[in-house]
Amino acid sequence: MSSSSSSTVTRLTAALEQQALEVLSVSRDAVLSGGWWYPIQGILYFLSHTSLSASILPVILKLCITGVGITAAMFAFTYLPQVAFCALFSGPFAFATAALLVLGESYAVILFASKAFFLGSAQDQLFNAVMRQQGINLVYVEPKGKSRSFLQSGFKAVSKPLSRFSKEGMLRYIVSLPLNLVPMVGTVLFLLYNGAKAGPTFHSRYFQAKGLSPASRQVFVEKRKGAYTAFGAATLGLNLVPVVGPIFMLTSTVGAALWACELEKKEKEREASGRRVVESAEAK
Repeated sequence: MSSSSSSTVTRLTAALEQQALEVLSVSRDAVLSGGWWYPIQGILYFLSHTSLSASILPVILKLCITGVGITAAMFAFTYLPQVAFCALFSGPFAFATAALLVLGESYAVILFASKAFFLGSAQDQLFNAVMRQQGINLVYVEPKGKSRSFLQSGFKAVSKPLSRFSKEGMLRYIVSLPLNLVPMVGTVLFLLYNGAKAGPTFHSRYFQAKGLSPASRQVFVEKRKGAYTAFGAATLGLNLVPVVGPIFMLTSTVGAALWACELEKKEKEREASGRRVVESAEAK
């Protein structure tokens, strides 16, 4: 082996070791952070506050129809070929592994179709409603833009739903799907790997309402990396549940809003505590 090839292998090995250590560290933080609880809390809150589900009932019906239709079609046309492929890697676990792959692929298609046409506005509506119910009034301001012609406005209206997608996130998801070929461990790594990027997206509206710059958002997320990873992994796991999985995209939005409310309340408490300290110092 040439020296250049040896050097390349060494660098790749070092990079993989660093990635493995980072995954282990984030995984520990994710478990201890409790971020995985908010998607579950979102389900409980959504079920106990019927006004939320009533306000978006048409969206729930569309999600169910879209989810059942796409998942059934994916299993009908792609499941058996993928069982044959998975048998090369997973042996007796091929049927279960192929099912996970099909569910993962179905979720990607369902997410794209639903967000492109009707899901995004319903998530914004839910997020705002929960914040109001919790007594948190953050004003969301749409960014001002230049005046547009009729054709430009029409194009923006058509393309706006597609702007909700992260090309990096979708590519990351597709590339990591083969991790599910490794029974159990591969699926856990798949959820954690994608959860790290998916988690913060549920707080996009919160970040915009607070007026955080991209750099500030990055710092905010980095401080809570374990919690966001746990939140994203739990959400993705729920989304992969057949038939009802798409509905969990809505309940996870509720959970994200409840989490944002807690963050706001804690921030206000710190600010009040800081003012009391200053006032006490000035009194002395």
